[in-house]
Amino acid sequence: MSKRIKKQHLISGPTLALAATLLTLVQGWAADAHPNVKQRPQLVLSIIVDGLRSDYLELLGSYFGPDGFNKLMAGGVTLDQVEYGSGIDAAGAVAILYTGAEPAVNGIATASTYSTERKMQLPTLSDPSKIGNYTTETLSPAALRVSTLADEIRIDGGGASYAHALAPDAARAIIMAGHAGNSAFWINDANGQWATTTYYLEVPTAVSARNFSQPLSARIDTIGWSPSLDVSAYPALPAHKRYYPFHHTFSGQNKFRDLKGAAPVNREVTDLAEEYIRTMQLGARDAMDMLSVGYTVAPFSGSSDTGARLETMDAYLKLDRELARLLRAAEAAGPTMVLLAGTPAPASTEADDPKWQLNTGEFSARKALSLLNMYLIARHGNGEWVTDYDRGSFYLNHKLIDEQNINIEDLRDDAAKFLMRMTGVANAYTIDDILEGRRPASQRRNTVVAAAPDVYVEVIPGWVVVDDFTEPHNPVRTTVRSGAAVAPVIIYAPEHLQSARLTSMVDARRIAPTVARVLRIRSPNAAAQPPLSELFPAPKFE
Repeated sequence: MSKRIKKQHLISGPTLALAATLLTLVQGWAADAHPNVKQRPQLVLSIIVDGLRSDYLELLGSYFGPDGFNKLMAGGVTLDQVEYGSGIDAAGAVAILYTGAEPAVNGIATASTYSTERKMQLPTLSDPSKIGNYTTETLSPAALRVSTLADEIRIDGGGASYAHALAPDAARAIIMAGHAGNSAFWINDANGQWATTTYYLEVPTAVSARNFSQPLSARIDTIGWSPSLDVSAYPALPAHKRYYPFHHTFSGQNKFRDLKGAAPVNREVTDLAEEYIRTMQLGARDAMDMLSVGYTVAPFSGSSDTGARLETMDAYLKLDRELARLLRAAEAAGPTMVLLAGTPAPASTEADDPKWQLNTGEFSARKALSLLNMYLIARHGNGEWVTDYDRGSFYLNHKLIDEQNINIEDLRDDAAKFLMRMTGVANAYTIDDILEGRRPASQRRNTVVAAAPDVYVEVIPGWVVVDDFTEPHNPVRTTVRSGAAVAPVIIYAPEHLQSARLTSMVDARRIAPTVARVLRIRSPNAAAQPPLSELFPAPKFE
């Protein structure tokens, strides 16, 4: 026994000395490195702006104050062209931003989906198992198939982190709050109250106090929207538009809905967001919190001017002041990272004056459906072969097709070829063309197969699509205009990212993993794209 002990001492002496030396060196390196380790933000402020455009940010840069857009652009990473792909709306864009996945995976392409059973559009987030709070709407994030940034922040904090979301509309609020969020609130179209779903268990005091002490219904008659500047001071206005200011008020049956698409709604959102930060101490606690807010600068539908150019510029100026106010509140609470992301502005659907003699015509949905059904009757016998139309898409009668033992892919192809021969149709294709790669890959990414129609029609730009099928007595008339589905994104985290500007096209699916890397959390579980590596230069070892 004594020999073995002696041998161990002979071996261990030098080893222990070396280990002690290495430990001293490592501790010294750690002490030197510790001051340079960047701490995570305490508050993630995500700001989603419907209709945000890079060209307007450039045009109005000298009109903005120092603490809003200009602060974020000067100190953050600006991505001029974040690309979302076709076939989505603001809800679908937010889902891509927050999940890092395309609609085919995350389940959300648009805020509403056509129901062939009920013959109407229903909210994609509809969930009859839940009830509304301050609303009759029944919604939840159940249709969102994958995790979001908000979910991952909550999971990372073990439940101690908060994730709240506020937006004028329900779809954005719920998607931003995700599955694990504490609360999601939006403005009710019917009564103007901040509403939610019982899926989320929390009703913060800030919301209930505002609904009872400062309800929008008691103030909306006093809310107006006029230009912030003299009309002649706005840049890039055609001469004939420099003399006509606007003034909008909000009244009538749809007054709350109209307000939600106008610049003054942004102030309502900021007012409540400030209360959230103050009353819940977001960013000032020993946990990383997330507050998501939704704004709009999309062209105002109530404008008498084609494109609502003057109102749009004024909306940017007013939003700049709201951003400055929100940023001051957030940064006063604690270290803040800001994600400012635009969702693509919808293309204008207004018809041009006939005096310009542009090529145009009308595509009647009811007529097209009727003619297609007559053609299929002649080919396959009596029956209602085509049952529904919705937003440029046709739905076939699957039950009848099964009963007649007809190959549905062949029938779809036959229907598309017939529609292609109609006047005003630029292209027609089927869901099979999308799934089998005969259409652009970006379209496959943004197609939610479970809700997809059978046949799609693209009408020539400049033509008017008359939806006299859904509303035969009051048809919706939409002028077709093409537009790229791109918008800017700014990631503001001065402690973690150097300011930069990227003008090349960026896939929107890369935003979530990039934000996750800055925050040092997991990416959402369906985010298959890598972060933007150019924002994270390789460390230098000396």
